[in-house]
Amino acid sequence: MRAITVPQPGGPEALVWAEVPDPEPGPDEVIVDVRAAGVNRADLLQRQGHYPPPQGAPEYLGLECSGVISAVGPGVAEWAVGQQVCALLAGGGYAEKVAVPAGQLLPVPACDPVDAAALPEVACTVWSNVVRLGRLGSGDTLLVHGGGSGIGTFAIQLGAALGATVLATARFAKHPRLRELGATHTIDYREEDFVEEVRRVTGGHGADVILDIMGASYLGRNVDALATGGRLMVIGLQGGRKAELNLGALLTKRASVAATSLRSRPLAEKAEIVRGVRDEVWPLVEAGMIQPVVDRRLPMSEAAKAHRLVESSDHLGKVLLTVG
Repeated sequence: MRAITVPQPGGPEALVWAEVPDPEPGPDEVIVDVRAAGVNRADLLQRQGHYPPPQGAPEYLGLECSGVISAVGPGVAEWAVGQQVCALLAGGGYAEKVAVPAGQLLPVPACDPVDAAALPEVACTVWSNVVRLGRLGSGDTLLVHGGGSGIGTFAIQLGAALGATVLATARFAKHPRLRELGATHTIDYREEDFVEEVRRVTGGHGADVILDIMGASYLGRNVDALATGGRLMVIGLQGGRKAELNLGALLTKRASVAATSLRSRPLAEKAEIVRGVRDEVWPLVEAGMIQPVVDRRLPMSEAAKAHRLVESSDHLGKVLLTVG
């Protein structure tokens, strides 16, 4: 088979579409013939040599895919050859075939089977943070940073579907689409102070849950934007790793800060999250309340072009790499 390899870490030009050995299904695994793979910022970090795959994971990039099961390993009962699926991966999606733990498979919901590749990583990340840990409920206010990203466009839709008031930061050009997806109010982070905007829009209440991709550079302002009892969920470090936290402000608000990652979790934890997504999120997709938001599809051989696009942040939603 062919896969995107990275012989030496570097820029997008480091990505090479090359022949590699076919994967074999181990116990409780299936082989998926990949139709499409989602491009995530974690892939860019891995390409640069900053985000190695967990032990035992494929060395190739790609944290989610859609495709068709072509082989089933020992112990797999729920899935069969020929089923259309999408999957959460620890790696290996940028390939023609990938071995997937059965617990990380999802049926293709009511959407285009190729576009289903845009869902697993964002659905699992957002649901596990915003709902499972952040306890977002109807009537709450959710602030989504990076609203135009794959994570952001999904979080806006999920928050709106759950009855929350959703605020989102993004470049101004992306605001109309984000409002179509369910954002009540959009904030141009380059021109507006999101703390003041959150306070203004909520009448001084603040955000009950904040989903943050920036990390250090937003930490202090995120705490300022939280409501009393608010929950800050940090899932990215685009703005740096280290910052000073005002514990006094956190104590006064009786608020909490959590930082999570998904890729390195044990298989059992990932399977539990996938089950939660299937039970609680997939019905919303089936009902048309959430849809995959795909900026564009590119052939797998043009992975370098896809990485440049994601690095520029000029896309809205997910960029997909397709096979065949």
